[in-house]
Amino acid sequence: MPAAFVTHADCLKHEMGAHHPERPARLTSIEDQLIASGVGQYLTRFDAPLADDEQLARVHPLEYVRAIREAAPRAGTVHLDPDTAMNPFSLQAALRAAGAAVLAVDLVLQNKFNSAFCAVRPPGHHACRARPMGFCIFNNVAVAARHALHAHGLERVAIVDFDVHHGNGTEDIFEGDEQVLMASTFQHPFYPYCGTDNPAPNMVNVPLAAGSGSKELREAVTTEWLPALHRFKPQLILFSAGFDAHVEDDMAMLRFTDADYAWVTEQVKAVAERHAKGRMVSLLEGGYALSALGRSAVQHIKVMAGLG
Repeated sequence: MPAAFVTHADCLKHEMGAHHPERPARLTSIEDQLIASGVGQYLTRFDAPLADDEQLARVHPLEYVRAIREAAPRAGTVHLDPDTAMNPFSLQAALRAAGAAVLAVDLVLQNKFNSAFCAVRPPGHHACRARPMGFCIFNNVAVAARHALHAHGLERVAIVDFDVHHGNGTEDIFEGDEQVLMASTFQHPFYPYCGTDNPAPNMVNVPLAAGSGSKELREAVTTEWLPALHRFKPQLILFSAGFDAHVEDDMAMLRFTDADYAWVTEQVKAVAERHAKGRMVSLLEGGYALSALGRSAVQHIKVMAGLG
């Protein structure tokens, strides 16, 4: 069954400054590689809807959602933190990114597709319950998880995060929540400088030293992630799919390759097929070396869609 591909043109209009690494070209790099690889023709495309307050309020206090709406500028740029800014189009983009997460979960849990990839920005995994940070405004993967639990009645959802930065916002939202298991690898010590101090039992956090590559990733997945995922028996697996641990991405110092992203997706897909009827939803997080981002995302999507 081919995968769904959820995106929206509004996500291209969000800009945080001329030299900001989290830029619109990230999405076009994925689109270009989907065309060049031939994978794009097998995907069914959907426009992301706008997330509503009820969907956001499962994750963020309504006061926070309202504060973001009020902060959105009519002109110019407003900084929410030193790394995270909004232009006049950013609110719509953030609502589309969270709305993509909701739609993707609906498509998969209604058995229309086995998997869905959301090519959206801003990313989300640094957004805490009531704090934007690290390029993130709303926590898209958390919105997806809570939608699956509350709107579809699932009891167990797993989140797999292979971004080079720890998904501190996702951890903040779900630590101690027995319905959600989070498995992650991340460079440490590195921004946001957390994830290693007494994590909750539902957090499988595997820090990797600078310079770590395929060997260390595969060891972490094989020895830490997979046993925990099989014990948990998720009914849906969500990816926080950041591709900034790639060797070509100079924003960080891990050394993953295109093939590593295919491999890790294969391992997680096997868990999904065993416990979750193959159901997977992936949301774009980081990845700033454009060619590597596009190639790696396509490797990830190919495996999810069964096109490998």
